[in-house]
Amino acid sequence: MPLPPPDPFLRLKARGSATNPAGRFEPRESSAENDGWDLPEEERLLRTEVSEERPRSLINYIASPDLPFDRTINPYRGCEHGCTYCFARPSHSYLGLSAGLDFETKLVARPDAPALLARELARKAYKVEPVAIGTSTDPYQPIEARYRIMRGILTVLSEWNHPVAIVTKGAMIERDIDILADMASRSLVHVGVSVTTLDPGLSRAMEPRAPVPARRLAAIEKLAAAGVPVRVMAAPVVPVLTEPELEAILAAGAKAGARAANWILLRLPYEVAPLFRDWLARAYPGQADHVLNRLRAMRGGADYDAEWGKRMRGEGPYADLIQRRFAVAVKRLGLGGRLPHLDRSRFARPERPGDQLSLF
Repeated sequence: MPLPPPDPFLRLKARGSATNPAGRFEPRESSAENDGWDLPEEERLLRTEVSEERPRSLINYIASPDLPFDRTINPYRGCEHGCTYCFARPSHSYLGLSAGLDFETKLVARPDAPALLARELARKAYKVEPVAIGTSTDPYQPIEARYRIMRGILTVLSEWNHPVAIVTKGAMIERDIDILADMASRSLVHVGVSVTTLDPGLSRAMEPRAPVPARRLAAIEKLAAAGVPVRVMAAPVVPVLTEPELEAILAAGAKAGARAANWILLRLPYEVAPLFRDWLARAYPGQADHVLNRLRAMRGGADYDAEWGKRMRGEGPYADLIQRRFAVAVKRLGLGGRLPHLDRSRFARPERPGDQLSLF
């Protein structure tokens, strides 16, 4: 079913989606229609809106057998980067909002996250394991410059000697190199930087408000120079559009100082599939069928397969070929190893003024 047409008087500037279909839990769909009145209307620019949320808990526990972590933190809901392919878009449906334009323009910040995290870490029942940040929405999206929630979270994690793995495509991570370098000296942090393409034009079309590829590579270089273990992530690999660049992306990451690498196949769950098809038809109409047919060949004939073990890599000859190409490239570039072990043994309550000193 085609997506509802966009509002003709709504001006979209650097947005990944052009439509705002209702979420999958909503009983009604709305669309812009001509009311028959021949009256001039002013064009209006769609701007980003940010609301604040104060949740009762922050750490989200998960049980996914194909993920190397069991807990995550999300400082924000929604993401202004506006990546058209973002698999986290359907999460906005739980807020009664759209996975389309709402996801990238109606954002939710959690300003109390650092204090809430400190309270959760202080619970006697808490068992330390590395926490992942950025696996859903990017913690270094543009509004972080104003809210600084991620910096507050890192400060708490550093005080508690708590290990963390960060995923981002935001160059703003450079702001926190002072904390990250200190944590790295205690084996408490890994960073994965997503480099989807090296083509700035393609990046601008797919990821309209994310830093250009060169800025992400510069962030890898600065993090590596500060001693922070960095992984270059060719993620997502979009068949036909970015897949031919796989080796070049890995080589650029290695040159910038990345120590390891991984790749993840394009994922189109729930509302993301029609949004991505709509974007392809608008941005790359001559290649749309080729991209989708190649993707479906790796997804059992569908746009997406959520089965554990297949959702990240796909299956079939094309998926096997990408995996073989990746293995050859990382071996040649010295990216085949793992990042240093994250240390759990240092975790402890930070000393506060007035605390009673231990005798041992």
